Amino acid sequence: MTHNITLIPGDGIGPEICEAVKRCVIAAGVKINWEVAEAGADVLKKYGTPLPESTLESIRKNKVALKGPITTPIGTGFRSVNVAIRKELDLFVCLRPCKSLTGVRSKYKNIDLVVVRENTEDLYAGIEFEEGKTETLGLISEIEKLSKKKISKDSGISIKPISISGTKRIVKFAFDYAVKNNRKKVTAVTKANIMKFTDGLFFHAAREVAKEYNTIEYEERLIDNMCMQLVQKPELYDVLVLPNLYGDIISDLCAGLIGGLGVAPGANFGNGLAVFEAIHGSAPKYAGLNKVNPTAVLLSAVLMLRHIGEQASADKLEKAAAKVIAEGKSVTYDLKLNRDDPTAVGTSQMADAVIAAL
Repeated sequence: MTHNITLIPGDGIGPEICEAVKRCVIAAGVKINWEVAEAGADVLKKYGTPLPESTLESIRKNKVALKGPITTPIGTGFRSVNVAIRKELDLFVCLRPCKSLTGVRSKYKNIDLVVVRENTEDLYAGIEFEEGKTETLGLISEIEKLSKKKISKDSGISIKPISISGTKRIVKFAFDYAVKNNRKKVTAVTKANIMKFTDGLFFHAAREVAKEYNTIEYEERLIDNMCMQLVQKPELYDVLVLPNLYGDIISDLCAGLIGGLGVAPGANFGNGLAVFEAIHGSAPKYAGLNKVNPTAVLLSAVLMLRHIGEQASADKLEKAAAKVIAEGKSVTYDLKLNRDDPTAVGTSQMADAVIAAL
C-alpha cells in the first residue's frame, strides 16, 4: 500500500533532517508518496505568510503530515507557525513520549513518560491585547469594573480560556492512549489552587472523564509540585495530561530527563488529522552544515508509521535507531561523550548508519 503524506521540510536545519529521515522511512520498506509543502520564515516573502493555505489544504487532503522544525521569532514578527497549524486544523492533542535511550547522556535511566498536552486553549489561544492600545485600556477598565481589582494601565493582557468540552476531549485522549498502550496511570496537572475557574475547571472535567475508566488509576498534581516530583522520582508517573502552557513546559522538562530535545519526538492529533514533528527548534546557525542529530524527527516518523498502520516497519526503524545510538559510533557530535570527538558523523551519515542497521 502506498501512503500519501504531506512533508513540510520547514526551515533552518529542517530540510536536511527531513531528507535524512525520509531516506530511513523508505529504507524501512514503507511506500510513501511525499507531497512537499512549504512553511516557515523562508517562504514569508514568497507568499506573504509563513503558512500558505496550500500547505493546510495538503494536510487536510492527506490526513497525515511529517514536519521539520520551523523558526519562530521571539517577541516580534509572526506568531508561531507550529501553533497556527494546530489552531487551523484543530489539532487539539500534542503527544510527546519521553523514553530513555541507551547511549544518550542523561542523569536518569529507565524514564518512560508520556505527556499529553492540550493544544488549542489556555494562554496559547493567542487572545492578547497590546499595552497602550485603545481596546486594551477599554478592556482593563471593564475588567476592573467586573472584578473590583486594579490593573496597571501600562499592562498587556492575555486571556486564558479553558473549556469543559476542550478539557474532556484531551483527557479522554489521555485515557484512551493509556488503555491502548497498556499504561497504568493518568495524572492531571494544573495550578488549580490559584486559578480556580480555569485550572480548577480542568480538574473538575478530568474527574468526570476518569469515572469512565475503571482500569486506569487517576490522580492530580499541582504544576510546581509536579516539576519537583519529576526531578526527584519520575518513576512514579506514567501518562501526564495538562493544559497548553503547562504541557509545553513539562514536555521540555521530560525531554531533559532523557537527554534533551534532540531525542524527543512529538505528534499532534485532531479529528482524523495528524501532524508529526520534533520538539526542538530550527537552529538556523547550523543550517546546511550536515551536523545536527536527526533522532527526534526520526522517532516522530516512527510514531507516524504506527499511526498509519505500518507497525512492523515502525518497530524495525525504532530498533535500528536505538542500535546506532547505543553503539555510539556513527552518531552526531551531541551524542558523543566528548562533543569535540573527531569521529562524530553528520546528519546524512547517521541516517546511512540507521539504514544499514535495518
